[in-house]
Amino acid sequence: MAPGPTGLRITRALARRFDGRSETSLDPDLRVFVSDLVRPYGLPLREDLLGEGVGHSYEELAAGVLREALAEDEPADLLILAFDTPDVRPGAPSSLALSRSVPGGPLAFAVCDQGGAAAFTALRLAAGHQRTGGCRRAVVVLAEQTALHYEPPGPVPLPERHAVVVLVCEEAPGEGLAVRQARGATSPAESVRAAAGELGPEAALLLGPGFGPPEPPPAQPFTGLWAELAEHLPQWRAAGRPALLAGFDRRLGVLSTLTLP
Repeated sequence: MAPGPTGLRITRALARRFDGRSETSLDPDLRVFVSDLVRPYGLPLREDLLGEGVGHSYEELAAGVLREALAEDEPADLLILAFDTPDVRPGAPSSLALSRSVPGGPLAFAVCDQGGAAAFTALRLAAGHQRTGGCRRAVVVLAEQTALHYEPPGPVPLPERHAVVVLVCEEAPGEGLAVRQARGATSPAESVRAAAGELGPEAALLLGPGFGPPEPPPAQPFTGLWAELAEHLPQWRAAGRPALLAGFDRRLGVLSTLTLP
């Protein structure tokens, strides 16, 4: 008998928050990198932050959490780092550095410049990679740090603390996670309610920011939704409850949903 279909499932989720700063926040190359980044847009640097050495490297934040999430005999085939706030380590991709903290020497890359949608995009790419037959275990790292070293052209929500969420995704028989993303949703809340209804009355629902009227930004705008997932996932798995996570990035007009069977 031919094997049945398989999908990628989130089997573990760890969330951690941190204080302090990284020594790389005082690297002179950070000023050069940020200056080159903002010069075409005429945005001023935050000289106070550059002088104080504020912010944290995603490699340093996430390396220990990855070692906690995966044992040495659990090799990964893929690592994706997703973030919104820029890293403070210019010139050295943190995704590649983090792959050294994961057994198996996985393929590694990053997703950014998508606001809150980046986390959903990372999971969508991981699921697509699993469908090629070349990924039995993927690790998605979601990270945010508190410092933005230039003045943005408009209000940007920044986290209160540095934070990392690690999602371990493994191939399993049956239906796997499913991510849907769309631009220009006219009624995002109604779309989410309809998607949740398709999962049945027992389905769990987690909503990120952006669905209600304008409100103060959450303490952890990028990782907060996923920290909630880390808190509830063990109980949902034990009870066999499907779940829907949704986020709406108002800046980009992107509605993202994640279905966990």
